[in-house]
Amino acid sequence: MKALVTGGAGFIGSNVVDGLLAAGHEVAVLDDLSTGTRDNLPAEATLHEADVADVAAVAAVFAEERPEVVFHLAAHIDVRVSVEDPLRDSAINVGGTINVLRAALEHGARRVVLSSTGGAIYGETELIPTREDAPIRPLAPYGQSKFSAEGYCALFTRLHGLSTISLRYANVYGPRQDPLGEGGVVAIFCGCLSSGATPRIFGDGLQTRDYVFVGDVVRANLLAAASDATEPVNIGSGVETTVLQLADELRALGDGERPFEPLHEPARAGEVLRSALDATRAGELLGWRAEVGLAEGLRTTLAHVAAGAR
Repeated sequence: MKALVTGGAGFIGSNVVDGLLAAGHEVAVLDDLSTGTRDNLPAEATLHEADVADVAAVAAVFAEERPEVVFHLAAHIDVRVSVEDPLRDSAINVGGTINVLRAALEHGARRVVLSSTGGAIYGETELIPTREDAPIRPLAPYGQSKFSAEGYCALFTRLHGLSTISLRYANVYGPRQDPLGEGGVVAIFCGCLSSGATPRIFGDGLQTRDYVFVGDVVRANLLAAASDATEPVNIGSGVETTVLQLADELRALGDGERPFEPLHEPARAGEVLRSALDATRAGELLGWRAEVGLAEGLRTTLAHVAAGAR
């Protein structure tokens, strides 16, 4: 199979690239390197440095590569920036997705697998873990733009017969997540634990998230590519973990020589208080379930951050 991974130089995308190559597939990457890096990519992957929001650039990459399956991970993911600049967020997450779908249709791609979001789309909900049929009530433009991207995928399936699926991720963590970035609390906490810096918690720390290891997410992508399912599918563990509990888990993995006491700061706008995803549909349609427990995943991530590995 020939695959194109948009956003393939980023955290999740580069792990998907590795998974595809390990399975024997030919892989090309489209990435503008705004958040990803060449160092995340093995030599076997062909990199096209291009902006997913650039119609002509996307079309040119598809014309050259003619992928069978497209894994669309390129996105604007900063919730706070989406609140401040929803137009930019939409241009990348909605406009970029339309560019990918049009190019996939024009150049004969068989399947498009969209990386979407769970908690940011559902917003505050009474049903935890949350199923795919829960009301859509995003609290930030990021969640709204991702839901719109899902809608365009479904539209291209209905209108043009292009096979698409949207994977709604829980909070993905693991090797290559940037410990210096604004998002990804696991990587940030691991960076603090490794360097002796003080971790910050926004709010009281009782907000919950569903943490899913990136290796499990890679497996979900490969299973989704091989399936014919077109419904949105949650990819998560179904387990709620508070930020305070996460800090405790990591503190237990430290050497005990450095303090690891979080500093509390004001809560941030646009972030949900509770989030966990019901992945029953993933099991039924894809044969997928989360396999890496939080303790194991945190050990792997911490070791990666401490080693500074690719």
